[in-house]
Amino acid sequence: MTTSTATPTDTFADADAADTVDDRPVRTTAEVPRLGTVLGVWAHPDDEVYLSGGLLAAAAAAGQRVVVVTATRGERGTDDPATWPPARLARVRSREIVSSLAVLGGDRIEHRFLGDEQGVCHLDGYLAPEPAAGTLDELTAILDEVAPDTVLTFGPDGMTGHSDHRAVSAWTDLALAAARRRPRLLHATVTAGWVRDFGSLVTAMDDGKDVFAPSPASSLAVDLVLSGDAVALKLAALRAQASQTAATEQAVGAELYRAVVAGEWFRPAPGPDGAS
Repeated sequence: MTTSTATPTDTFADADAADTVDDRPVRTTAEVPRLGTVLGVWAHPDDEVYLSGGLLAAAAAAGQRVVVVTATRGERGTDDPATWPPARLARVRSREIVSSLAVLGGDRIEHRFLGDEQGVCHLDGYLAPEPAAGTLDELTAILDEVAPDTVLTFGPDGMTGHSDHRAVSAWTDLALAAARRRPRLLHATVTAGWVRDFGSLVTAMDDGKDVFAPSPASSLAVDLVLSGDAVALKLAALRAQASQTAATEQAVGAELYRAVVAGEWFRPAPGPDGAS
């Protein structure tokens, strides 16, 4: 949602969305419309629902445009490659994300795999911080076409430290620098309370000291803890990506899993795009 009164002959499309979007913290799903048009840029299927499923559902229900971009098909997301060879898992996860997003928003959430416009399939686990020129052009073109008010993605820490997460963060920064319009950029994060209560359940993907680094509540642009129908909807969307979620929920139990995934937190990116 913007406060501009631009007409079709104005030059608002070239303005900075971060200067016009309502940047008050979003603390309830009813306040999600403040984020305007939302674009999420993620590394693997399921990143979007774990980190922003409730937000996406609320945005879609409010009639906002919601677009999710996924860099890979997550074909290496298994501890059992004999049962789930990459080609098979890629097919399954490609279907799962479509089903999951349909749970969250019906046909109101758009999805694209980055690379499809080039006939390229980015390989899970092999994303480099410096994207190929075609990849950067494609992501920039998506930004220009969607013209989001808010972009959601990983911070440089990649949340878990996963190299693909870190790469997608860097790709998004580069594409935003080239885009015509500068939306507000928000990075996924966690809180100290989440780390205290659930940090023992997650595993860092590298040795970086920034992994699962909590953000203070005062710094958050989005501070959502889902409950009731909102968390139930998110759980249903997660279960639609069963190749990645079923074993985890079974291992920790439904009640604890519900608590682990209820929170969704984003902090403004440093600098002008995050308006921090």
